[in-house]
Amino acid sequence: MRPAAALIATGFALVLAGCGTSGGTSAGTSTTTTTTAETSAAPPGTLEALWRGPGEDVAVVPGTSDYGPGVNRVSFLVVDGQSRLVERPAARVWISRGLRRKPYAEATARLERIGVPGGAAADAESIYVVSVRTPAPGTYWLLAEPVGGKRIQALGNVVVKKEAVAPSIGDRAFPSRNPTLAAGVDAKAVTTAQPPDSELLRTTVAAALAAKRPFVVTFATPLYCQTRTCGPVVQVVQSVAKRWRGKGIDFIHVEIYEGNDPARGTNRWVNEWRLPTEPWTFVVDRTGVIRARIEGAFGAGELEAAVEKVAP
Repeated sequence: MRPAAALIATGFALVLAGCGTSGGTSAGTSTTTTTTAETSAAPPGTLEALWRGPGEDVAVVPGTSDYGPGVNRVSFLVVDGQSRLVERPAARVWISRGLRRKPYAEATARLERIGVPGGAAADAESIYVVSVRTPAPGTYWLLAEPVGGKRIQALGNVVVKKEAVAPSIGDRAFPSRNPTLAAGVDAKAVTTAQPPDSELLRTTVAAALAAKRPFVVTFATPLYCQTRTCGPVVQVVQSVAKRWRGKGIDFIHVEIYEGNDPARGTNRWVNEWRLPTEPWTFVVDRTGVIRARIEGAFGAGELEAAVEKVAP
């Protein structure tokens, strides 16, 4: 997931000036910032009190950033002070409206494999995913603690806008006439995937809507995926598409950049869908209503579950 340049600039903001261990000096950084919160005891039962428990303190690395009021899918990585990914099957997650306020919700994030066997390598092979209820606009605090092993707590913000930028669940899909791999068309003009993902380039969003067929559309650029959390999204979609071949569901891939050139900016189809980051994947039912929206990387299991809900 990447807004044209910086992964960590918006939405799920990093909130720690330095990473270290609870109750000690920072490890792996040259300076430590002392805040007012650090100079007084954490009120019992607050998110800060949990954060100050034994273990290493780090910031989350976000995989999502576009949130509106309601239930949001949040994905993230946990990276320790030595830049090593912490990948355990589950992580406890607490949500509050302030560092010095008590959490109003607790959930479990599951570690999802975001690649496919034998597929393209990514910096991160797995990512934590959790559903979080954020009832109103504003800044929320999230604390994640992977379960098992050496204790480590990752802290971050979830910034909820009055309305999400990208289409939300329940919105109608935009009838894009995206490029397809027609006879005589050079595959390189339509996709940056190598080899070309021809099975995802056979139809348009507009055609699927007109035929009243459920579909999956993924906006992604395999060649220019540059962050630790964007993952081999197109390969994951391909793997799910193979299992649903001939079952009445279309799978569509749309590239991100005009002429597949990042220097030229995002293309008209990305702009039609108002996508502030990439990649994005949507699952749409036969009536043209979006039933799942997935920002960033995801596993085949997550997409499979969403497809099953719209299958004819």
